[in-house]
Amino acid sequence: MRADRLVSLVLLLRQHGRLSAAALARELEVSTRTVLRDIEALSAAGVPVYAERGRHGGFALLPGFRTELTGLNHDEALALLVAGSRRGAQAFGLGSALASAMLKVVDALPDSYRDTAASAAERLLIDPEIDLLSRRLVDEEVPDATMAEVLRAVFAGRKLAIHYAAVDQTPQWRTVDPIGLVTIRDRGYLLATRSGADRTYRLSRISAAKELAEPAQRPDRVDLDRAWQERSTRFRTGGDQVTVLVRVNPARREDLVTTALAVLAEETDPDGWLRLEVTFQDPRHAEWALWQLTMNAEALAPQWLRDSLRDRATAIATRYGVPS
Repeated sequence: MRADRLVSLVLLLRQHGRLSAAALARELEVSTRTVLRDIEALSAAGVPVYAERGRHGGFALLPGFRTELTGLNHDEALALLVAGSRRGAQAFGLGSALASAMLKVVDALPDSYRDTAASAAERLLIDPEIDLLSRRLVDEEVPDATMAEVLRAVFAGRKLAIHYAAVDQTPQWRTVDPIGLVTIRDRGYLLATRSGADRTYRLSRISAAKELAEPAQRPDRVDLDRAWQERSTRFRTGGDQVTVLVRVNPARREDLVTTALAVLAEETDPDGWLRLEVTFQDPRHAEWALWQLTMNAEALAPQWLRDSLRDRATAIATRYGVPS
């Protein structure tokens, strides 16, 4: 752990030129006394770090002290910097590790690429926290200690005990054989088996976890993309799902299909509207999705959905009708 901190300290000085002990302590999340001990350790190891006294003083490295990462062209450097801005690592508790890694990459880039690649990366924003309607994306938090246990079990191939809260159920402990981790739209999932049966667990619903000593029962190699597609297919075709025939304004098509589980058929009507056959998780899900589209969609079938939407609209109209 200290070795990683010493490397981070050197890289911070490379990036900022000169930093006070207090500033270094904030960046490294340690005490100023620890920073001073680390500075002494670096000096003893031959790293040319020196102190500048005075109001604007601090610690700095002698000019020219650096290493270079050779073989990277401009586009490759840009790709690394853009990848470092992705939010997916947060779902697996790797955000701080990603930040540290990107600091090392930027520091090691050749002079000819560092400034231009960093400037180009500033022109790209990946997955901002809010959309155009100022709706803030909800981050699903997993306790650091819990995520660390899950990661260790996945990478080491050992059984994992998780305290999991399934929907509408009391949280309980269960032992699983972890296969891998998947993140989609900033939501993390643990793919595992339990008593030989496939299971998918949402990471945000795991309140505690413990890596066990017993080896996990799982194949040596896994195709996570294929495994996820297979589980997605089973999810879409099971449970209380309903199929709905709906007409929708083309301008609102994406709003519909992003809330549906699957699009089974699609064609264009003579008036330009789209006619889609889609599936939803359950009747409540279908009613909610169509209600959000107001006059931009019309449920054609089944009849119970048309009746439900009509009754809801009638109730709203009654409430907001002209007072007698």
